[in-house]
Amino acid sequence: MPSFQQLSRSLFGRGVAWVRSGVGLGLAGGTVLLATTLPAAAASPSAAQLLILEQALNGGVELATVLENGTGLDVTLVELRRRALLRQFPDARWQVGPGAPLRDGRATVQVQVRGSRQEGPTRFRLEARQQLLLSSSGSRINGQTVIREQALLRSGEVDLPVSLLIPDAVLTGQRYDVDVLIDEPLEGAIAAGGLVALTGQQVNALESPALQLGALGGGGLFKTVQAPFTPGSQTWAVLLVHPKGLVSATKRVLVVTDKAQLNP
Repeated sequence: MPSFQQLSRSLFGRGVAWVRSGVGLGLAGGTVLLATTLPAAAASPSAAQLLILEQALNGGVELATVLENGTGLDVTLVELRRRALLRQFPDARWQVGPGAPLRDGRATVQVQVRGSRQEGPTRFRLEARQQLLLSSSGSRINGQTVIREQALLRSGEVDLPVSLLIPDAVLTGQRYDVDVLIDEPLEGAIAAGGLVALTGQQVNALESPALQLGALGGGGLFKTVQAPFTPGSQTWAVLLVHPKGLVSATKRVLVVTDKAQLNP
Protein backbone atom coordinates (compact mmCIF):
# COMPACT_ATOMS: atom_id res chain seq x y z
CA MET A 1 0.00 0.00 0.00
CA PRO A 2 1.40 3.47 -0.81
CA SER A 3 2.77 5.40 2.17
CA PHE A 4 1.23 8.68 3.30
CA GLN A 5 4.19 10.53 1.79
CA GLN A 6 3.72 8.75 -1.55
CA LEU A 7 -0.01 9.40 -1.62
CA SER A 8 0.28 13.06 -0.67
CA ARG A 9 3.09 13.70 -3.14
CA SER A 10 1.20 11.91 -5.91
CA LEU A 11 -2.01 13.81 -5.25
CA PHE A 12 -0.21 17.13 -4.90
CA GLY A 13 1.83 16.55 -8.03
CA ARG A 14 -1.23 15.71 -10.11
CA GLY A 15 -2.82 19.02 -9.15
CA VAL A 16 0.30 20.95 -10.06
CA ALA A 17 0.63 19.08 -13.36
CA TRP A 18 -2.92 20.05 -14.27
CA VAL A 19 -1.96 23.72 -14.00
CA ARG A 20 0.39 23.25 -16.97
CA SER A 21 -1.69 20.77 -18.92
CA GLY A 22 -4.84 22.83 -18.56
CA VAL A 23 -8.36 21.54 -18.91
CA GLY A 24 -8.53 22.89 -22.39
CA LEU A 25 -6.76 25.78 -24.06
CA GLY A 26 -5.97 28.30 -21.37
CA LEU A 27 -2.34 27.44 -20.70
CA ALA A 28 -1.42 26.19 -24.13
CA GLY A 29 0.59 29.23 -25.03
CA GLY A 30 3.06 28.62 -22.20
CA THR A 31 2.77 32.23 -20.97
CA VAL A 32 0.69 34.15 -18.47
CA LEU A 33 -2.36 35.08 -20.47
CA LEU A 34 -4.53 36.41 -17.69
CA ALA A 35 -3.19 39.93 -18.05
CA THR A 36 -4.18 40.11 -21.70
CA THR A 37 -7.51 40.80 -23.32
CA LEU A 38 -8.77 40.17 -26.77
CA PRO A 39 -9.96 43.12 -28.86
CA ALA A 40 -13.57 43.98 -28.20
CA ALA A 41 -14.36 43.50 -31.87
CA ALA A 42 -13.01 39.93 -32.01
CA ALA A 43 -15.63 37.44 -33.19
CA SER A 44 -16.71 34.72 -30.77
CA PRO A 45 -16.70 31.07 -31.86
CA SER A 46 -20.01 29.66 -33.02
CA ALA A 47 -21.92 26.90 -31.27
CA ALA A 48 -20.83 24.55 -34.04
CA GLN A 49 -17.17 25.41 -33.43
CA LEU A 50 -17.53 24.77 -29.71
CA LEU A 51 -19.07 21.38 -30.47
CA ILE A 52 -16.18 20.48 -32.78
CA LEU A 53 -13.71 21.72 -30.15
CA GLU A 54 -15.24 19.37 -27.57
CA GLN A 55 -15.03 16.50 -30.06
CA ALA A 56 -11.39 17.35 -30.82
CA LEU A 57 -10.38 17.51 -27.14
CA ASN A 58 -11.98 14.09 -26.69
CA GLY A 59 -10.08 12.67 -29.67
CA GLY A 60 -12.94 12.58 -32.17
CA VAL A 61 -11.32 14.88 -34.75
CA GLU A 62 -7.97 16.64 -35.17
CA LEU A 63 -7.55 19.86 -33.19
CA ALA A 64 -6.40 21.60 -36.39
CA THR A 65 -9.95 21.13 -37.65
CA VAL A 66 -11.17 23.83 -35.27
CA LEU A 67 -8.01 25.61 -33.99
CA GLU A 68 -5.34 27.71 -35.63
CA ASN A 69 -2.34 29.52 -34.17
CA GLY A 70 -3.10 33.01 -32.93
CA THR A 71 -3.05 35.27 -29.88
CA GLY A 72 -2.09 33.05 -26.93
CA LEU A 73 -2.89 29.91 -28.91
CA ASP A 74 -0.39 27.32 -30.20
CA VAL A 75 -2.16 24.29 -31.65
CA THR A 76 0.86 22.01 -31.26
CA LEU A 77 1.19 22.83 -27.57
CA VAL A 78 -2.54 22.33 -27.00
CA GLU A 79 -2.22 18.82 -28.41
CA LEU A 80 0.92 18.04 -26.40
CA ARG A 81 -0.71 19.12 -23.15
CA ARG A 82 -3.94 17.30 -23.98
CA ARG A 83 -1.93 14.10 -24.36
CA ALA A 84 -0.03 14.82 -21.14
CA LEU A 85 -3.29 15.08 -19.24
CA LEU A 86 -4.52 11.81 -20.77
CA ARG A 87 -1.34 10.05 -19.66
CA GLN A 88 -2.15 11.09 -16.09
CA PHE A 89 -5.89 10.45 -16.35
CA PRO A 90 -6.58 7.96 -19.19
CA ASP A 91 -10.37 8.29 -18.98
CA ALA A 92 -10.41 12.12 -18.96
CA ARG A 93 -13.34 13.67 -20.82
CA TRP A 94 -13.77 17.32 -21.75
CA GLN A 95 -16.98 19.32 -21.85
CA VAL A 96 -17.14 22.65 -23.69
CA GLY A 97 -20.07 25.06 -23.54
CA PRO A 98 -21.11 28.69 -23.07
CA GLY A 99 -19.91 30.47 -19.93
CA ALA A 100 -21.20 33.54 -18.14
CA PRO A 101 -20.80 36.69 -20.28
CA LEU A 102 -18.35 39.38 -19.23
CA ARG A 103 -19.62 42.72 -17.94
CA ASP A 104 -19.01 44.29 -21.35
CA GLY A 105 -21.25 41.65 -22.95
CA ARG A 106 -18.56 39.47 -24.53
CA ALA A 107 -19.35 35.77 -24.51
CA THR A 108 -17.09 33.34 -22.66
CA VAL A 109 -16.58 29.59 -22.89
CA GLN A 110 -16.58 27.13 -19.99
CA VAL A 111 -14.22 24.15 -20.38
CA GLN A 112 -14.41 21.32 -17.84
CA VAL A 113 -12.59 18.03 -17.56
CA ARG A 114 -13.17 15.02 -15.34
CA GLY A 115 -10.91 12.03 -15.12
CA SER A 116 -9.54 9.40 -12.78
CA ARG A 117 -6.39 7.42 -12.13
CA GLN A 118 -5.78 4.23 -10.17
CA GLU A 119 -2.57 3.96 -8.15
CA GLY A 120 -2.47 0.70 -6.23
CA PRO A 121 -5.58 0.55 -4.06
CA THR A 122 -6.15 4.30 -4.30
CA ARG A 123 -8.25 5.97 -6.97
CA PHE A 124 -7.79 9.66 -7.68
CA ARG A 125 -10.53 11.77 -9.25
CA LEU A 126 -9.89 15.04 -11.09
CA GLU A 127 -12.41 17.85 -11.56
CA ALA A 128 -11.11 21.01 -13.22
CA ARG A 129 -12.53 23.96 -15.09
CA GLN A 130 -11.54 27.09 -16.95
CA GLN A 131 -13.52 30.11 -18.11
CA LEU A 132 -12.02 31.34 -21.38
CA LEU A 133 -12.48 34.22 -23.76
CA LEU A 134 -12.05 32.81 -27.26
CA SER A 135 -11.86 34.53 -30.63
CA SER A 136 -12.60 33.13 -34.06
CA SER A 137 -11.39 33.97 -37.55
CA GLY A 138 -14.69 32.62 -38.87
CA SER A 139 -13.36 29.25 -39.94
CA ARG A 140 -11.32 28.41 -36.81
CA ILE A 141 -10.75 29.50 -33.22
CA ASN A 142 -7.60 31.62 -33.27
CA GLY A 143 -7.15 33.28 -29.86
CA GLN A 144 -7.83 32.82 -26.16
CA THR A 145 -7.50 34.44 -22.75
CA VAL A 146 -7.98 32.75 -19.38
CA ILE A 147 -10.53 34.42 -17.11
CA ARG A 148 -10.67 31.87 -14.27
CA GLU A 149 -9.30 28.41 -13.53
CA GLN A 150 -9.01 25.91 -10.72
CA ALA A 151 -8.70 22.17 -10.18
CA LEU A 152 -9.61 19.71 -7.44
CA LEU A 153 -8.16 16.23 -7.12
CA ARG A 154 -9.54 13.81 -4.56
CA SER A 155 -9.11 10.31 -3.17
CA GLY A 156 -11.42 8.31 -0.91
CA GLU A 157 -14.81 6.67 -1.27
CA VAL A 158 -16.75 9.95 -1.10
CA ASP A 159 -15.94 13.49 -2.18
CA LEU A 160 -14.88 15.49 0.85
CA PRO A 161 -16.77 18.82 0.55
CA VAL A 162 -14.21 21.60 0.28
CA SER A 163 -14.55 25.32 -0.53
CA LEU A 164 -11.69 27.31 -2.04
CA LEU A 165 -12.18 30.87 -0.79
CA ILE A 166 -9.49 32.33 -3.01
CA PRO A 167 -10.21 35.39 -5.17
CA ASP A 168 -10.01 35.18 -8.95
CA ALA A 169 -8.21 38.54 -9.19
CA VAL A 170 -6.48 41.02 -6.89
CA LEU A 171 -4.68 44.33 -7.27
CA THR A 172 -0.90 44.56 -7.37
CA GLY A 173 0.53 44.75 -3.85
CA GLN A 174 -2.85 43.99 -2.26
CA ARG A 175 -3.09 41.86 0.89
CA TYR A 176 -5.80 39.23 0.56
CA ASP A 177 -7.06 36.05 2.22
CA VAL A 178 -6.39 32.55 0.91
CA ASP A 179 -8.79 30.27 2.79
CA VAL A 180 -9.70 26.63 2.22
CA LEU A 181 -12.60 25.22 4.24
CA ILE A 182 -13.75 21.67 4.93
CA ASP A 183 -17.52 22.09 4.62
CA GLU A 184 -18.54 19.64 7.33
CA PRO A 185 -17.85 19.36 11.07
CA LEU A 186 -14.65 17.51 11.92
CA GLU A 187 -16.47 15.77 14.84
CA GLY A 188 -13.27 14.64 16.45
CA ALA A 189 -11.51 13.69 13.21
CA ILE A 190 -7.88 14.67 12.88
CA ALA A 191 -7.17 16.66 9.72
CA ALA A 192 -4.03 18.30 8.44
CA GLY A 193 -3.18 20.58 5.58
CA GLY A 194 -0.73 22.86 3.88
CA LEU A 195 -0.78 25.75 1.44
CA VAL A 196 2.02 27.07 -0.75
CA ALA A 197 2.49 29.52 -3.60
CA LEU A 198 4.12 27.91 -6.62
CA THR A 199 6.99 29.61 -8.36
CA GLY A 200 6.91 30.04 -12.12
CA GLN A 201 9.68 27.45 -12.41
CA GLN A 202 7.69 24.88 -10.42
CA VAL A 203 4.61 25.48 -12.53
CA ASN A 204 6.52 25.21 -15.81
CA ALA A 205 8.50 22.12 -14.77
CA LEU A 206 5.51 20.27 -13.21
CA GLU A 207 7.44 20.11 -9.92
CA SER A 208 5.77 18.93 -6.71
CA PRO A 209 6.75 21.54 -4.12
CA ALA A 210 7.83 20.81 -0.56
CA LEU A 211 4.90 21.37 1.77
CA GLN A 212 4.70 21.64 5.55
CA LEU A 213 1.52 20.06 6.91
CA GLY A 214 -0.09 21.33 10.08
CA ALA A 215 -3.10 20.25 12.13
CA LEU A 216 -6.35 21.97 11.17
CA GLY A 217 -7.80 23.25 14.39
CA GLY A 218 -10.53 25.36 12.76
CA GLY A 219 -11.69 23.08 9.99
CA GLY A 220 -9.60 24.66 7.27
CA LEU A 221 -6.57 26.61 6.15
CA PHE A 222 -6.48 30.38 6.66
CA LYS A 223 -3.70 32.62 5.40
CA THR A 224 -3.30 36.30 4.55
CA VAL A 225 -0.88 36.93 1.70
CA GLN A 226 0.36 39.82 -0.41
CA ALA A 227 0.11 40.03 -4.18
CA PRO A 228 3.21 40.87 -6.24
CA PHE A 229 3.80 44.51 -7.12
CA THR A 230 3.88 43.68 -10.84
CA PRO A 231 0.87 42.42 -12.83
CA GLY A 232 0.68 38.74 -13.75
CA SER A 233 -0.59 35.89 -11.62
CA GLN A 234 -0.03 33.77 -8.53
CA THR A 235 -0.69 30.03 -8.41
CA TRP A 236 -1.68 28.48 -5.09
CA ALA A 237 -1.47 24.78 -4.31
CA VAL A 238 -3.27 23.13 -1.39
CA LEU A 239 -3.14 19.71 0.23
CA LEU A 240 -5.69 18.53 2.81
CA VAL A 241 -5.40 15.20 4.65
CA HIS A 242 -8.61 13.86 6.20
CA PRO A 243 -9.75 10.39 7.35
CA LYS A 244 -12.15 10.37 4.38
CA GLY A 245 -9.36 11.00 1.86
CA LEU A 246 -6.92 13.49 0.45
CA VAL A 247 -7.71 16.65 -1.48
CA SER A 248 -5.27 18.55 -3.69
CA ALA A 249 -6.27 21.85 -5.26
CA THR A 250 -4.69 24.44 -7.51
CA LYS A 251 -6.00 27.94 -8.15
CA ARG A 252 -4.51 30.75 -10.19
CA VAL A 253 -5.10 34.34 -9.08
CA LEU A 254 -4.89 37.18 -11.57
CA VAL A 255 -2.81 40.17 -10.40
CA VAL A 256 -3.92 43.41 -12.09
CA THR A 257 -3.33 47.15 -11.82
CA ASP A 258 -6.85 48.31 -12.70
CA LYS A 259 -9.86 47.80 -10.43
CA ALA A 260 -12.03 47.31 -13.51
CA GLN A 261 -10.19 44.03 -14.16
CA LEU A 262 -11.11 42.55 -10.78
CA ASN A 263 -14.59 41.54 -11.93
CA PRO A 264 -14.50 41.11 -15.70
